[in-house]
Amino acid sequence: MEARRLAILCSHLNPPGPNPTRDPILRVSDCSSSASSGDGKPESSNLQNDCVFCKIIRGESPCLKLYEDDMCLCILDTNPLSHGHSLIIPKLHYPTLEETPPSVVAAMCSKVPLISNAIVKATGSDSFNLLVNNGAAAGQVIFHTHIHIIPRKERDCLWASESLRRHTLKLDKEASQLVSRVRQQLCSLPEEQLVQPS
Repeated sequence: MEARRLAILCSHLNPPGPNPTRDPILRVSDCSSSASSGDGKPESSNLQNDCVFCKIIRGESPCLKLYEDDMCLCILDTNPLSHGHSLIIPKLHYPTLEETPPSVVAAMCSKVPLISNAIVKATGSDSFNLLVNNGAAAGQVIFHTHIHIIPRKERDCLWASESLRRHTLKLDKEASQLVSRVRQQLCSLPEEQLVQPS
């Protein structure tokens, strides 16, 4: 598992191909953020020194940038599952989705229709998967919140799980207990976390 993580981290730092830094579309992010210092870069307290994505945001590592605004950056994944596989990354460091403020998640998600439409058209894909690997058990390798946009074509057989037979939910005691446990967790949250912004 550790070798896999290292390989993925290295792939983000060192994109494949000859002389990647000479590629005219390969560039460092000229990020700016609402939490920035006088030079337009996010304050170092909001970024991690050893985080691959923070290095990209600071302009210390190259990326293939598709989109950028004051809250997030969208880049091509350097270890793609499909042609056009991209990542939407917040410009400030949050290790997991739970630690990412709702306003940042909303800013990232609000870009999905715009960016995914462009990626689907540019790649000639039929559709896309939107994916967040949140936590090590879910496959998160880089602990800086990010959203995957994975272009798909009919019968591309990308996910082994697509061939698995799905089971109908049994409306039994076990399902009722699960619903009760989830609702109990939601009721224990502070009210301000449950209120939808207007």
